[in-house]
Amino acid sequence: QVQLVESGGGLVQPGGSLRLSCAASGIIFSSYVMGWYRQAPEEQRELVAFITGGGLTNYEDAVKGRFTISRDNTKNTVYLQMNSLKPEDTGVYYCNAKLGSRNGWGQGTQVTVSS
Repeated sequence: QVQLVESGGGLVQPGGSLRLSCAASGIIFSSYVMGWYRQAPEEQRELVAFITGGGLTNYEDAVKGRFTISRDNTKNTVYLQMNSLKPEDTGVYYCNAKLGSRNGWGQGTQVTVSS
């Protein structure tokens, strides 16, 4: 059973940076596509970025050039480096692990961008 634990959220001023981490257990990590999703208040959860086991990445248009997703298959961990943060980046960020019909979620970490 997949277990995902996110960390690294917090309060940051506009223009600042944060690095989220997600540690996975219970899975063959390198086989899974790992993703980061964001859910703003009263909105649906949306995909921010994902990375395949081989390192191919894809980003939501709004974060291209500002966010970088990466993974360390030796540490079973996926990261999201967020730079030039904007108030609209505020939300709960969830880590996701997907392989075929297998799909797991972390508990989420709050990111608030505000002055």
